[in-house]
Amino acid sequence: QVQLVESGGGLVQAGGSLRLSCVASGRTFSGFNVGWFRQAPGADREFVIAIKWDGRDIYYADSVKGRFTISKNNAQDTVYLQMNSLKPEDSGVYFCAADVLRRYNSASRSTAYDYWGQGTQVTVSS
Repeated sequence: QVQLVESGGGLVQAGGSLRLSCVASGRTFSGFNVGWFRQAPGADREFVIAIKWDGRDIYYADSVKGRFTISKNNAQDTVYLQMNSLKPEDSGVYFCAADVLRRYNSASRSTAYDYWGQGTQVTVSS
């Protein structure tokens, strides 16, 4: 069993930055692919970004390329989502997710993930 806890969300003005954290407990993060998804009110959950278990590849949604990045600290079982140049359309609840079976070819699909955090709210004001 893996427990994921996100933090770092908040209210920020457009153009600002936030860094979200996702901490794992129960099992080490080191062997898992990790993804971030977000969900705005009334919308489906959408893929944001993912990092391969070994840290050697990052997969971005087109909407965040050049603005967001992800990093993995296996020693601390923590994954970070650095969000820069934030836009109002980036607002939503952000979820991290762990894929223990390493289905990286399906990294943009929520069904490829086995464990999810509770989410952290990000609000970008215009």
